[in-house]
Order: sequence, then structure tokens, then C-alpha cells
Amino acid sequence: MISYQQFTLSNGLQVIVHEDHTSTLAVMDVIYDVGSRDEDPNRTGFAHLFEHLMFGGSANIPNYDSPLQQVGGENNAFTTPDLTNYYISVPYQNLETAFWLESDRMLQLAFNPQSLEVQRKVVIEEFKQRYLNQPYGDVWLKFRPLIYTQHPYRWPTIGAGIQHIEEAVLEDVKAFFAKYYVPANAILVLAGRVTFAEAKALAEKWFGPIPGGKKPERQLPKEPVQTEDRRMEIVEKVPSNRIYKAYPVPGRYDEGFYAIDLMSDLMGRNETSFLYLALVQNKRIFDSISVSQTGSLDPGLLIISGQVCDGVDLELAEKELDQAIHDFVNCTYQTVDLERVKNQAEASLIFGEVEVLNRAMNLAMAANAGDVNLVNLESENLAKVTLIEVAYWAKKIFKEGKSNTLIYKKA
Repeated sequence: MISYQQFTLSNGLQVIVHEDHTSTLAVMDVIYDVGSRDEDPNRTGFAHLFEHLMFGGSANIPNYDSPLQQVGGENNAFTTPDLTNYYISVPYQNLETAFWLESDRMLQLAFNPQSLEVQRKVVIEEFKQRYLNQPYGDVWLKFRPLIYTQHPYRWPTIGAGIQHIEEAVLEDVKAFFAKYYVPANAILVLAGRVTFAEAKALAEKWFGPIPGGKKPERQLPKEPVQTEDRRMEIVEKVPSNRIYKAYPVPGRYDEGFYAIDLMSDLMGRNETSFLYLALVQNKRIFDSISVSQTGSLDPGLLIISGQVCDGVDLELAEKELDQAIHDFVNCTYQTVDLERVKNQAEASLIFGEVEVLNRAMNLAMAANAGDVNLVNLESENLAKVTLIEVAYWAKKIFKEGKSNTLIYKKA
């Protein structure tokens, strides 16, 4: 259970405070409710580009990192299809430095052609390194448009292509900032060695004067129900053949998420899972295999990926995988099997809450989803899952017309 208090500033900024006076650190986590799903299909990659631009200086602070490092602080950020997250850890006595830095760039980023060019080059190089110049790097760049035909999850967070970042102009960047980087579209979490009174006073002082703006209305196209199996093949110079399969599943806070999460653990979490035992340990068809779900806010994916053993025919490997999935759907699990993966999931939750930064992020993400207390329902929701629910969702997910298959073949 993560304790918290919350309030909202007059400009719309939601503030959540989690006190932990056993820590020597204070953490600030800021989520902006904008991710790659909010981008113009012709201007993708902007949310991720902004993750970089936000470290390029602001109205009153030309260098973001230097003042933070001088007080022993650390920071970073990440972008997902659903949100953009910025976080700072500092010795608790230097918390106001974090307020100064974070509020100034929310107030006004230092827009200039030089910063845009520098960060543009960084993002383009990242695109090349992660998606184009490493084995299997282009899997999701190419697989997503096959799976999603309408929803903006059809491109990765870095963008649908390098050209969109290459063509970004300062006017577009400014417009993106003005629309999404406002208090009304943000959540601020303070955690660690901080009091509620101190957090409230500092939030009012540093963030209160910033114009609130307006929270954008999100009207995304819904992905049509998939009714046919889809497949594609990529042939490249890679070390081994791989098979990827993806199936539509509900979103992170929709009915069925927790049952599917535990089902995926039963199928392919570790060396005791069904697919590992069947295809890696017993038959030696695959060197490795895993199952997971994306956990996106809008309907996401359950993903099965496996690396085929050298010398094993790809067609045979796919047949064996399909048969193993079929066998899983039709097998009868015992309560002890479900309890095992529940215990593993519970342990992961507990371990994840050891670090105060993780607690801050979890609070922020739950608040961004609409209810901060969702963070404290995870364990309860997992515990309530039954074998009947797991069997129901297995049959619902793994049926004809729902699969997306990518065969990644070595040249």
C-alpha cells in the first residue's frame, strides 16, 4: 500500500505527495498526458523529440543538467505511446532546486533553431542505432502497421520514419508545446523525505503562477475488431530465425487485463512456463521463448516471441508453436499453478515498490489513468483472478482471425 495525499493547483496541475521519511532522497516525477498516440500521422515522433528538447534549456535556465548535478541530483525521462515522464532525484534538502528546474521548463522552453538541430540529430542517430542498424531492430517499426490499421499505436514512439523528424520545423515544435505542456495536462508527484505542507508551499510558489492552459480533448480513431489472421515476412542478415505473434487484448485498466497478465505468465514468463517446457526444454524447437502484454491504456497486444534453434525448419517451428498454443488453451491448470504465478507477480509488485522513485512513478501513472488509488488495487486485482477467467480469456484471444504473425528470417 502506497500512502499519498493530493491537491490541485488553481491552474489545473494535479499534485500528489507520498511521504517516506526513512529515505534520504526527495523525488519529483512529472507526467505529461501526451504520447505518440496523440501525434499527427504526418508528424510522428514529436512526443519523443520533446523528451530530448526538454533538456535543452528553458527561459531562465540555459543549462538544465548543470545546476542539478551541482546539488547531487539525477534526472531522466522516457516516452511511451500513452505519456511522457520526467523524473528527478535529489538529496532531500535540495528539493527546491528540482522545483526551480522543472517549473521553469514547464513555463517556457527555450525554443531556438540550434537546440532543435542538436536534438534532431540525436533522435535521428537513435533511430538508426535502435531501429535500423541492429539485428531485429525494425521488428516493431514494420510489425505495428500490420497489427494496427487505424489506431495511432501503429507507429513506435520514435516515429513512423526518420523523415518526420528531419522535416520538423520550429513552428510545429512550439505548437506541440503550447498544446500539451501545460499544467492542466500534467501530474506532479513528490515522494520521499518531504512533508505535505512543504510540498504544497513549494508547488504553489513555483508552479502556481504558470498559466494553466486547457487539457486537450483526445479523440483517437478506434481500432476495428480484427477478423482475419495477418502475417508478414522479413529477410535480413540476422543471427537466427525468429517468430513473433501478436494478439489483440484489452487495455491496461479494462476488464480481463489481470487474468491475461497471469495467463501470459503461465504461458511464457520463465523456465517453468508452458511454452518454455514444451518448445525449449522438451522439443528443442526454440532457443528461447517469451510471452507478455504491452499494458497500454488503449487496447493492446499479447506478444509471443521465440528464437528458433539453428537447423530447425521455420515452417516446422511455427507449426509446433501453433500446436503448443492450442494445447495451452485446451489444457487444465490446477490452482497451484495459478498461485505460483500470482506469487511471482506479487513479489514483483513488492520489489518494485522498494525504490521511492518507482513508487512516485506508479502514483503518477495511476493518476494519469484517472484514479491515483488504482496503484493500491494491483495486488487485490491479481488475487481475485480465477482459473475460470484465465481459461475464458485464453479461448477468447487465441482463436481464428485474431493472430498477427511476423517471420523474421535470416538471409
